[in-house]
Amino acid sequence: MRRTQILIGVIVLAVIVGLNSFYIVDEREKALRLWFGEVTAEITEPGLYFKVPVLHEIAKYDDRILPLDTEPLEVTPADDRRLVVDAFARWRISDATQFRRAVGASGITGARQRLERILNAELRQVLGQVDSGAVLSVDRAALMNQIRDQSRDEAAALGVEVIDVRIKRADLPEQNLAATFERMRAERQREAADEIARGNEAAQRVRAQADRTVVETTSEARKQSEIIRGEADAQRNAIFADAFGRDPEFFAFYRSLKAYEESLKGENSTLVISPDSEFFDYLKSDTGPAAPAAE
Repeated sequence: MRRTQILIGVIVLAVIVGLNSFYIVDEREKALRLWFGEVTAEITEPGLYFKVPVLHEIAKYDDRILPLDTEPLEVTPADDRRLVVDAFARWRISDATQFRRAVGASGITGARQRLERILNAELRQVLGQVDSGAVLSVDRAALMNQIRDQSRDEAAALGVEVIDVRIKRADLPEQNLAATFERMRAERQREAADEIARGNEAAQRVRAQADRTVVETTSEARKQSEIIRGEADAQRNAIFADAFGRDPEFFAFYRSLKAYEESLKGENSTLVISPDSEFFDYLKSDTGPAAPAAE
């Protein structure tokens, strides 16, 4: 009975030792095999591997591209206009052995802290050499590439590779926003006032030109109408003179009819005239006034 218990214990112990003698490295990981804290092997290929239980320690690290979001950082560009910069980086472990020696057992957490310090230092150094306008313009892309390259050189000592660095936000500090907005508002109001003044000036020129054109057009039209009226009157008088010269009696008859027509216009058709007046000559006789007697 006792021998059976010992055998069972040995078998259980062997199973435990056997299970702890193997470890699996995932395709998304890198692993280090350590012997009393010293790196003895770096495993970069996925698979099943052997280790000495208790004596060997296995440290696994993520082999994927990892994110790093920094805390908002206040920087002072060359024009002394302070900005609050919010950046992020993408990085990965390139040398697991160097990474272990640099950060120790703190692993990914410790690496993030040290990378953030490196990134903040490069942000201050690069952005401090340019004006704030460059940070807020399309030149930002070149500045981010410069920060990435310099951060990459510093991070190589940690056994990591900085893949990319991007600035998410670059704003003025809260205490400066109100003054900046007020200055921008005043500038826009000044530009608006200038535009309104130029518009009024242009409108006045157009209005004056239109008034001048109206006066000139009206004067020219009045001049032409007077010329035409004068020519028409001349033609009328010529026709009357010619008609009078050809038949004075008919002309007198025509003038009398026109006089009758004009005098009887309107609502008031009452005339107070002597019956012997020459005005009634053509009304009293169908032959008109008698011709004067020959002497």
